[in-house]
Amino acid sequence: MTAPEPSRVDLHVKVLDERVVARAKRRGLDALVYAPHFTRLPEIERRAERFSDDDLLVVPAREVFTGHWQTRRHVLALGLTDPIPDFISLEGLMNELRREDATVLIPHPTFATVSLGAEEIERYRDLVGAVEVYNPKHFPHHNRRAREIAADLDLPGYSSSYAHLRGTIGEAWTEFDREIADEATLLDAIASGEFRPVHRGGVAHEARCLAEFSHLFWENSWKKLDRVFLSGTEPTHPEHVAYDGRFDEVSVY
Repeated sequence: MTAPEPSRVDLHVKVLDERVVARAKRRGLDALVYAPHFTRLPEIERRAERFSDDDLLVVPAREVFTGHWQTRRHVLALGLTDPIPDFISLEGLMNELRREDATVLIPHPTFATVSLGAEEIERYRDLVGAVEVYNPKHFPHHNRRAREIAADLDLPGYSSSYAHLRGTIGEAWTEFDREIADEATLLDAIASGEFRPVHRGGVAHEARCLAEFSHLFWENSWKKLDRVFLSGTEPTHPEHVAYDGRFDEVSVY
């Protein structure tokens, strides 16, 4: 019996439009996990459904920012049933993810000042499905450290493009030895722990990685900070009326 072709899934992208979908298909991807910053879950779900078709599955997710801006930590959550705001405590987020029985991935561990460290990952190990061990924004020592953390905690490792730029789509992905037909089968596949991180190489890939790393300067600018959450009326601010006060006790703003 011929072994099934592996499914290629980019487990974390920030951009989604017709050009992203076309590039993903050209690069042989079967699914994308779409988790844009500062966007509420219902909107993410609508866009994911709009851009999904028989050739490319788009799965909605949230990369939640926990803590204050200066001490923020990122957690990637799939399979959510209810919206969750940014800028709540890490403990508050993890309790909510446990309540929702969500699938939890750890993006870019120990990277810069925006990531969970080994101690924090170990504290919530029972919730964590996998640790990202390759990210185009990383330098080589970041990827080595991420692999060490995953190995030390006996957690699976995954890759993603973490694409904030369209051109990074298809530079890194995770392979599953099964068909990924919908969100449920992807969540089951992650829970199995049986997958492989994959990424491209060469000069063109290194150039894409450098472009993504350079994008960090805009991503963390104070101009963007002011735009996205200081007013208290932005879509994922914990005081937004959409959350009906559910997260007041764990809000950090």
